[in-house]
Amino acid sequence: MSTVDWFGCAVCTVFLRGCPVRCTYCHNREIQDGEDYREVEEVVEMIRSSRMLVSGVVFSGGEPTQQKEPLLMLTAASREMGLKVGIQTNGVFPETLEALLHEGLIDRVALDLKARWERYDNLLKKKFTRNIRRSLTLCRTAYQERALQEFEIVVTLFRGYEDEVKYIAGELEGETIVLQQGVEGTLPPLTSAEMRQIADRLGREVKIRTREEGEVVYDGRRDRRIPGKR
Repeated sequence: MSTVDWFGCAVCTVFLRGCPVRCTYCHNREIQDGEDYREVEEVVEMIRSSRMLVSGVVFSGGEPTQQKEPLLMLTAASREMGLKVGIQTNGVFPETLEALLHEGLIDRVALDLKARWERYDNLLKKKFTRNIRRSLTLCRTAYQERALQEFEIVVTLFRGYEDEVKYIAGELEGETIVLQQGVEGTLPPLTSAEMRQIADRLGREVKIRTREEGEVVYDGRRDRRIPGKR
């Protein structure tokens, strides 16, 4: 059960094990690999048991799109229950996103972009850039055509890499950008004030997520900071 994985919506969050990317700051590093197989119907029943308290389901991980067929079954079952469906993804498996969008099984995608395109393959130690760019295009098109209700780009920021966001933003076409406070080891995280200074350089409205303030919508051009506004 979660009230933070889909702002303004109480959801049941399902974490699927496995991810080909090894981000050291991942908050679920323990499920990046390993095995814990469950029948799809068992998970469906767990989702069904939460229906009185939630209005949606978020599939996260790990990387949920790595398990294409189980994810398609789980999202379809969630739809049949009348629940909204969201996906948190790194975009490595665009064929899964394409299938979900084609079948009309998702309402929301949060796509994690980690760096400028030129740095991606070196950062991930694998050639995933083409896949991730395709995922971005798929979600962008679906959102523009209103086949996807919500679409946001999540950028996790760490001290020393603040400039990455301007290059990422330069590749976007007006998509909602979320600047997320990165927390790793003993490295001091960027403060809320520092995150707002980074946002000011973009010259556009963004969402900022920090431990101190949660999620706020921020637009330095109008000098506004509105907690909880979508």
